[in-house]
Amino acid sequence: MSFFESLLVLMLVAIVLLQLSRRLRAPYPSMLALAGAATALIPGTPVINIDPATALALFIAPALLDAAFDFPVGIAKRFWLPLLVFAIGGVAVTAATVAWVGWAFAGLPVAAAVVLGAIVAPPDAAAATAMLSTMSIPRETDTILRGESLFNDAAALLIFDAALAVQSAGHLNAEVGLHLALAVPGGIIFGILAARMIRRLTRSVSGTLGGNVMQFAQTFLLWIIATRLHLSAVLAVVCCGMTLAQMSESRSSARMRVQSYAVWSAAVFVLNVMAFLLMGMQARAILTDMQPGHLGEAITFALLVVVTVIVVRLAVCIGFNRIHAYYAHRAGRPEPATIKQATLAGWCGMRGLVTLATAFALPADFPQRDMVVLAAFAVVLATLVAQGLTLVPLIRWLGLDRRDEGLRELTKIRAHIARAGFMKLEHEDGPEAELLRSNFKLEKHGNLHAEGAAALSNYRRLALEAINAQREALEELREDNRLTVDEYNLFLEEIDWRELSVLPEEDRRIEET
Repeated sequence: MSFFESLLVLMLVAIVLLQLSRRLRAPYPSMLALAGAATALIPGTPVINIDPATALALFIAPALLDAAFDFPVGIAKRFWLPLLVFAIGGVAVTAATVAWVGWAFAGLPVAAAVVLGAIVAPPDAAAATAMLSTMSIPRETDTILRGESLFNDAAALLIFDAALAVQSAGHLNAEVGLHLALAVPGGIIFGILAARMIRRLTRSVSGTLGGNVMQFAQTFLLWIIATRLHLSAVLAVVCCGMTLAQMSESRSSARMRVQSYAVWSAAVFVLNVMAFLLMGMQARAILTDMQPGHLGEAITFALLVVVTVIVVRLAVCIGFNRIHAYYAHRAGRPEPATIKQATLAGWCGMRGLVTLATAFALPADFPQRDMVVLAAFAVVLATLVAQGLTLVPLIRWLGLDRRDEGLRELTKIRAHIARAGFMKLEHEDGPEAELLRSNFKLEKHGNLHAEGAAALSNYRRLALEAINAQREALEELREDNRLTVDEYNLFLEEIDWRELSVLPEEDRRIEET
C-alpha cells in the first residue's frame, strides 16, 4: 500500500472515528491515537521517511502560529506565575527526570537523554481542549492549559534544539555555545520584524483566496528562513503570531476570519492524521526489525517513561498549587486554585503533535533512535487513551463540571454584547435605526428572560422560513437557466450569510467532537 493510499485510508477511518466520538461522547484524539496504533499492526504498511527539518516545519509551525495568534498578551501577564511554572519549570523538570531515566536505564548519552526528555515533556493543549469540548471547567484552568501549551512547546523545542546540537557536535564547544546564545534573542527579534513585514504584505491580499494561502506560506517560510539563519524558529513563529495579534491593523474582515478558521481547522486536523499515520508506519518498522530480547527491553523502557511523565506532571501541578495556596493563606488571600483544579490540570497532560513531530525530527544516526521513537509513541498513545478517556469521569468525580453555570455566563455575556449595540443606536433617528434597535433589543431580551427567549425563538422561526423561501426562489431561477454559475453562487452565499446571522449560536458552529 502506497503512502497516499495509506493516508487516504486513515483519513477515512479518522472521519468515521470522529463521528463515533461525537455519538459516544468520547474524545476524538484518543480515537485517532488508536487508529495510528492500528496502522502499526497492518501487514504491508509502507515506511515513509521524512526529512527532519521538513517534519518540524510541516507539523509544528502552523500549530504554533495558530496558538500564538489566539493567545492574548494580557492573559499571559495576568497568569504569568502558573504559566512560568508549568511551561518552563514543568517542562524542565519533566525533561530532566526523563533524561535521568534514559541515562540510567537505557544507557543513553546525557545529551541524547535530554533530547528524549524534551520530546515527551510538553503537554498538548489542543488534545486537552478537544477532550474538554463537551464539558465546562473553571475558566482559569482552561486559560492556563491553553497558554501553557503555547509556552511549553517553545520551551521544550528550545531544549530539544540545544541538546540535539550538542549531541550532533559530540560536545558543547564554543561554536555550539555561540549558536545557542544568539538563537534565542535572534529568533525573537526576527519574529517581531517578520510580523511587521507580513502586515504590510498581506494588505494587498486581504479578503481574497490568496490571503488564506498566504497565511500558510508565510508560516512555513518564516520557520525555514529562521532555521537557515541559525535562529530559533520556534521563538520566531511564536513572537510573529503574538505581534500580529496585537496589531489593530492586522484584524481581518469577518469574511476572512470565517474562511480562515474553517481552512486552518481542516488543515490542522489533516496534519494530525498524517502525524499519527507516519508514527504508526515508523513504529511498525521498528517493531519488525527489533530482536525479541531488545524489543522487550524497549517496551519496558517505554512504559517506564510513560509512568515518569504522568507522575512528574501531577507532582508539579499539585506541588505548585499547595505552595501557592500556602503563601496565599499567609497573606490573607483566598486560594487562587483548589487542589481539585490542580489535579485536573495534572491529568490534562496529554501529549500530541509536538511529541510526534520532534520524534520524526531525530536524525538517523541518533543513539538508540528506535527505542526513543517507540518511547515517544508510547507516551502519546498512553496519555491520549488512558488519560483522555478518563478525563470526563474525573471532572465529574472532582465536581468541576460547570456546564450549567457556563451556559448562564455565556447568556449574560451575549446579552451584554447585544446591549452595547443597542446603546450605540439609542439616539439615532429614522426607520433604519428603529429597525436595528428592534433587532438588538430582541437579542438582548432573548438572553435575559423567558418571554424574551420565546420572542427571539419566534423571530428566528419566521426569519428561517423567509430565508428558505428565498433559497427555493433562487433554485427555480437556476433551473430556468436565468442565472450563470457565478451569479448563482453569489446569491446563494448571500442567503447563507443571512441564515448564519439568524441561527442560534449552537447551530452556527462546526462540531469537532
